[in-house]
Amino acid sequence: MSFENKIAVVTGAASGIGKATAEALAEEGAIVICADIDRENGEPAAASIRTKGWKAQFHAVDLTDESSISAFAEEVQAKVGAVDILVNGAGWGRTQPFWENAPELWQKLIALNFVGPMKLTKALLPKMLERGSGKIVNIASDAGRVGSLGETVYSGAKGGLIAFTKSLARETARYNINVNCVCPGPTETPLLFAVPEKHLELFKKAIPFRRFGKPSEIADAVVFFASDRASYITGQVLSVSGGLTMV
Repeated sequence: MSFENKIAVVTGAASGIGKATAEALAEEGAIVICADIDRENGEPAAASIRTKGWKAQFHAVDLTDESSISAFAEEVQAKVGAVDILVNGAGWGRTQPFWENAPELWQKLIALNFVGPMKLTKALLPKMLERGSGKIVNIASDAGRVGSLGETVYSGAKGGLIAFTKSLARETARYNINVNCVCPGPTETPLLFAVPEKHLELFKKAIPFRRFGKPSEIADAVVFFASDRASYITGQVLSVSGGLTMV
């Protein structure tokens, strides 16, 4: 696969799956915009890609703030031009019984996992429509497909992102834009390791491969959807979960 001189925006690129995806796209020749609210880790993530001779730059964005999203989109398009690939990879959750959730937690979960990606997509989509091409890959979660204990609102937000993927794919197919979704299962990220140890062991026992996914394994699926090898695929949802979910 070659992404030579393709402009790719990857949100959540400071760590975990987003970072692995940014690295994988850059390795294949893309000019990667590493986007994250976390400057402390985002800048080094982009710098690390550049030390390997690949192309990457960091731009800060807060996906819970509409003005930040608008400013980010304008800055990126002014500096590097129309975006070829958008990977909505940023996400966040907290394991807690639904009845203990505060409304503020709901708002943050929905803003970051659903509304933020939707707003960023809207900001970058017009240039794709004008050009008549583009790849959008949303990273949701298997929690959005089958539910997850202690992650009810997170699951709802990711379920919304899955439905958004399918509907947007129908709307944009006539413009030669592919919109697909990758749903990771339990993956070795900071978000997973924030879960209590006893829950981690239960997760692992339920996975047929008896191990957690690696961020690079999720990135492989994202890169496939972003490539020309997936040119006739749109509106699809792929679980990368070691067989934990077989939907």
